[in-house]
Amino acid sequence: MKFLAPLAMAVAITSLSAPAFAQFQKPEDAVKYRKAAFTVMASHFGRVGAMANGRVPFDPKVAADSAAIVETMSKLPWEGFGPGTDKGDVRALPAIWTEQAKFKEGADKLQAETAKLSAAAKTGNLDAVKTAFGAVGQTCKACHDAYRKD
Repeated sequence: MKFLAPLAMAVAITSLSAPAFAQFQKPEDAVKYRKAAFTVMASHFGRVGAMANGRVPFDPKVAADSAAIVETMSKLPWEGFGPGTDKGDVRALPAIWTEQAKFKEGADKLQAETAKLSAAAKTGNLDAVKTAFGAVGQTCKACHDAYRKD
């Protein structure tokens, strides 16, 4: 019995640490996954942006909840850029696959900036949200300019 527990733990750790791309049956599944992650992130980022830009009244709870979702979603789409996911109905430029280290830097920066946005939103301070929102927006724009068609 003492042998089975560590063995079970090792199997669990190994299976959990397998590349996330393995979860996709086909490259098209990975493309759908990343598009969905970006769609949810954009929707909640837009909610925060509407408040930051004064288009809707600032609601600290909605801002904090949406910013937290943006932060979580910022961690998800990257595993959807695996081998073979550069074909089909995609807006991703080939540079993603030829400049993977630079692309990963952009993903890491987005995650860092969205964490700051989430922290700012939790304060309930609109000015802090505006500042952090702008930084996330610039990070998004830089990546889109370098790695997205249109």
